[in-house]
Amino acid sequence: MSPAACVGLLVLAAAPAERFRDANEAARGGDYPKAIAGYAEVAASGAESASLYWNWAQAAAARGATGEALFALLRARELEPGDRAVTREVERVRQAANLDAAEIAPEPLAALARWTRRLHLSLLALVLAAVSLGLHAGGRLLPRGRRFAVAGLWTLAAAAAVGTIPLVASLARPTAVVVRRGAPLLEAASPTAAPVGALREGEVVPVLDDGGAFLHVEDSSGARGWAHVGDVRRLDRAPAP
Repeated sequence: MSPAACVGLLVLAAAPAERFRDANEAARGGDYPKAIAGYAEVAASGAESASLYWNWAQAAAARGATGEALFALLRARELEPGDRAVTREVERVRQAANLDAAEIAPEPLAALARWTRRLHLSLLALVLAAVSLGLHAGGRLLPRGRRFAVAGLWTLAAAAAVGTIPLVASLARPTAVVVRRGAPLLEAASPTAAPVGALREGEVVPVLDDGGAFLHVEDSSGARGWAHVGDVRRLDRAPAP
């Protein structure tokens, strides 16, 4: 790689860090809209981290944007499922917003998916499968290798059992957080469509379909409709720039 290319990569790597520092400075100065815009820009660039979203949540909460604060915290939890501080803060903000626990956890398999990522079960299943192959090979090549073959069968069964968990977790529907108070639920994916209801700020809703600028969602009462992506943010991906 040429020296010029190396310098270019360093600049690209430093840019999100510089924007993150600028956003933190804006938050310390009380300019929360600027701070939130800065954090969103960093996240959209792909430089996501739990600490980024934690700071984003604090700025949003200070601004009184409960839905945005919950989005940032829940996205942080997606990235770091084992972070207890984030989990406690999610619960605190949920209670302050007077939201029922079910309103921020509409998809039961989502918790299983986080648990799967936290324990790296997909990787564990691959390791067990590799060990099983090694034991089967030992059973064939080594004298009196019956014990290896039996151990290989048990290890293969364990790999299949462990691997089933991530497979089941992958069936979880994507979810999104309502980040704007009074966000309309529309009958069609159009800004001119008639509203069929309003979404509750901070509520997490299953995403049934993605229509680009609109998401087809279902609220806690079972009402279905379309919401603008500026009003609801998906939790399974970084926010769009």
